Amino acid sequence: MSPAEPFPLYFPGDARRPFSSDVAIRRFAKVAQLEEGGRVLELGCGPSGPASVLLAQEFGCSVVAADSDEALVSRMRERVYSLALDGRVEVRSVDLLKPAFRERAFDAIVCQGRVLMGLADMLGTLRPLLNHNGRLGITYPVRVGRVTPRAVLDFWERRLGAPLLLPRELLQYLAQSGFEPESVESLQDAELDALYKELEPHLAKAPSEQASWLREEMALHRESGKATASYAFLIGRRKEPGERPPATRDRG
Repeated sequence: MSPAEPFPLYFPGDARRPFSSDVAIRRFAKVAQLEEGGRVLELGCGPSGPASVLLAQEFGCSVVAADSDEALVSRMRERVYSLALDGRVEVRSVDLLKPAFRERAFDAIVCQGRVLMGLADMLGTLRPLLNHNGRLGITYPVRVGRVTPRAVLDFWERRLGAPLLLPRELLQYLAQSGFEPESVESLQDAELDALYKELEPHLAKAPSEQASWLREEMALHRESGKATASYAFLIGRRKEPGERPPATRDRG
């Protein structure tokens, strides 16, 4: 197996990211049971830190919006100030691969549209930062459809340094990594088409090697004619060793 390209996987800073709509953010907040004063970490806060702003304004959360890109951090600070949210949203420059926060600092961590590190590393790095019952919402590539072309599987294995998983396999991985799996959703054909269409104009300004990866990803998607690999957003609750499984909802 070839070593994976260094993480985070490149995504143009100004481009719209998957799962960054207000609807998706509200859905995460509902699953995470976020309430007034809940402490949330948004990793990868650009462009505009949509989760940070909405969670602070609508749910009354105390949010840390973090990114490693100084330009995005600066823009986020300006936006927070203009919206008079500096009492609820703290903007920080951090190493996304090694976010330096104390253990159990957050009730929820959300990372929408960014793949910061390999799945095992991401879960192992972020789980200690969550409180008991804290929720993690992350984005990760996923296999979709009944048949995935070998070229697509090979591309993503090179990209991730690991096989591309099905949604149910992602949930199983969550369960094996100290989380109770709660939900997973993936971008459908039309959503993925729209995402790539919006990404394309940004590639001219992207670093050549990273632009090459994205162009290959897009070409494989278009050759297939439909989504055979996509992006998923999965949510899990931190569980503790020896914790009893949740009570069944089946009454009969």
